[in-house]
Amino acid sequence: MSAQGIIDASLRLFAQEGYNGASLARIADEVGMKKSSIYAHFSGKEDLFLKVFEQVLHHQLERTEQLAADIKQLSVEERLYRILLDNIQYFLEREEETAFLKRAMLFPPASLKEKLRARFLKSEEMLSELLSSIFREGIRSGQIRPLALEDLLASYYCLLDGAFIQLFYYGRTGMETRVDSVWKIFWSGVADHRNGG
Repeated sequence: MSAQGIIDASLRLFAQEGYNGASLARIADEVGMKKSSIYAHFSGKEDLFLKVFEQVLHHQLERTEQLAADIKQLSVEERLYRILLDNIQYFLEREEETAFLKRAMLFPPASLKEKLRARFLKSEEMLSELLSSIFREGIRSGQIRPLALEDLLASYYCLLDGAFIQLFYYGRTGMETRVDSVWKIFWSGVADHRNGG
């Protein structure tokens, strides 16, 4: 079994049972190998959990970067909105990854809390670079008011994080309507209305 096969099985079990509930023995059973064979690929359960976490963050970031490249001809408003919608769609389509992220971020294993936070912040930093370039373009072109970049990013992340939590509490029901409503308010607050934004 490859390291990727172990990661895939671990993702399922960590998403369903959490860090403490998913044992290496159970993961080994899931992939049809002996527990000791996992150590040929990973130094232990913490290492494996971190690799799963990194992969989930990487998939999400990679998808967003690809979307941003595909839609660069659209208006700033439309790009930001599409990125928001795509991240929500990602949460809906990738239920195991979403469940894993929820557990890892909201209830991290105490021994990994700081490592998970550091990896998350690094991933967020890369996403922030992408979003910042769109916000800067919006400010230069008069589509967005000249607000502090940090404030624009913080507001946008509140939309993303809010959508994530909304899914956690309410599921899919009414999600599109709620997102559309908060987007209109967000855009109304950041758009430079003097220039038709």
